Amino acid sequence: MRKSVLWSFVVLLTMSLFLAACGGQKESGKEETNNENKSNEQAKESSEPKEGGKVTFGTATAPEGVYDPAFSGSIVDSYIQDFMTEGIYTVNDDLEYVPNLAKWEISDDNKTYTFTFEKGVKWHNGEELTADDWVFALETLADPDYTGPRYNYVADIKGAKAKKEGKADSIEGIEQVDDYTVKITFEKAKANNLENLWSSPMPKKHYEGIAVKDLEESKQVREEPVGLGPFKVKKVVDGEYSELERFDDYWQGKPLLDGVVVKIIDPSLTAGSFENGEIDIMDIKPQDIAELSNLDNVRVEETKGVGYSYIGLRFGHRDKEKHKNVADFDKFKSKELRHALLHAIDRPSMIKAFLEDKANVANTVIPTVFWTAADESELNQYEFDQDKAKELLEEAGYKDVDGDGFVEDPDGKPFTISFGHYAGPAAFEGRSQAIVQAWNDIGVKTELATGSLIEFNLYNDMKDNDDEALEAFFGSWSTGADPDPSGLWGNDAEWNFGRWVDEENQKLLDEALGEKAADDQDYRKQVYVDWQKHFNEELPALPLWENLDLYAINERLQGVHINAVGFQTDVHKWYVTD
Repeated sequence: MRKSVLWSFVVLLTMSLFLAACGGQKESGKEETNNENKSNEQAKESSEPKEGGKVTFGTATAPEGVYDPAFSGSIVDSYIQDFMTEGIYTVNDDLEYVPNLAKWEISDDNKTYTFTFEKGVKWHNGEELTADDWVFALETLADPDYTGPRYNYVADIKGAKAKKEGKADSIEGIEQVDDYTVKITFEKAKANNLENLWSSPMPKKHYEGIAVKDLEESKQVREEPVGLGPFKVKKVVDGEYSELERFDDYWQGKPLLDGVVVKIIDPSLTAGSFENGEIDIMDIKPQDIAELSNLDNVRVEETKGVGYSYIGLRFGHRDKEKHKNVADFDKFKSKELRHALLHAIDRPSMIKAFLEDKANVANTVIPTVFWTAADESELNQYEFDQDKAKELLEEAGYKDVDGDGFVEDPDGKPFTISFGHYAGPAAFEGRSQAIVQAWNDIGVKTELATGSLIEFNLYNDMKDNDDEALEAFFGSWSTGADPDPSGLWGNDAEWNFGRWVDEENQKLLDEALGEKAADDQDYRKQVYVDWQKHFNEELPALPLWENLDLYAINERLQGVHINAVGFQTDVHKWYVTD
């Protein structure tokens, strides 16, 4: 889910968020690219898990330092949270939601869910988890003063809107039966009410006395976090590392490791850091594979994931007070222009040059691991074709009037695109320049926003605030396990950063979650296919590729289970062999 946040999402999300499927296609197969690891694999199977030792997770990006999932938007923060937090449900290899902290029963009308919590679950401060902590979290997300980005995870509960608008003191659809039982009633039966329900309790007593408007910046969230997971935060050194230690009272059993360190490293030093034993696990870039695969102490694993990359196009701005997207920017109103921009990009060559072929061209924004993904035969393919792109531009009235090699708009006025991309490994510079050059090559004058790549957290702030410099922008999402794209592409979705508002878009998204879809999975899939065909034709954003998830793992670290939504399943079972 959080990995669903954002990786903007990724992220998520960056992000992480931190987005969250029922009935998924299983894509948890792992392929080792280090052929020398076969003997190591056989050896590890005979080894018994043992207690003790620490492992280091490497990351190229500094965390924002927000340790409550309700407020964070950074993928690195979500990594730390997944070591220290827990949710009422989790996701299995088939992308199905299964009970974790709570079990549930569903009413005959599919509108009321009764959740029963596990007893004896402890927070890191020794307090017992009760239903009150989850109710507190849900009420916080609907509070008018809530400053985080996840109101949408409670918006469908009956009465949540009234509280958000300040018309009610509490959410009508929440009934706390006792210390371990909560009934949640939704406004209507929807196919993904469970998947779209906020999962993470908040430590109510830990936050006691803090106004909702002050929570995000409080020391309880940023310096003294309290979670339910197998590890708890011990020490944070800004810009360097976060150290977590074992939580002996973890409800699923004492973790095997003594602790985990999340360490920031220079991405150019990844291979050396693994070789020297400085890091034990890291999600890696395709450019790292060749060098890492030559190391005897490292195995590289890859899997189809739930992430994709795209180019966002700005259509408007977000009215933050009304929680609505407003389409008031017309630069990309021409569909022919949008088609031309995608035809201009040689996606297969970019995948080869910048991703070492560890991605697949995408023409939809629903990853192929999901049972809802449309078959490619039903989608426009938008092959690389500069002549086609130029024809589309001319048909739409974009012509080079003054002979400078660049088109003017249909009114004869200068036309330029300011394109943004965040900073990172060397390949990011290359791919950003490739996109700029592709559009310049068809006569669409394009310049890099701010003149250079933008620091990642600043870039996210610019998107959040509809910065005028980001007319077009590179983005990536990790969707989480729920195949419903409403949280990213709904007309009023906060993470619909292009602010695309389209009547048919919202109609299909709503239909895919309606009562008929809830009762008929085949019908629901067809609606999602229809939505993808509409998105694929309208191109409110330009799908680029579907990423493969890549991980490097030191052979000393065992017990790691990787699937389509991440690598942090059952981290309390991780152990080291030395």
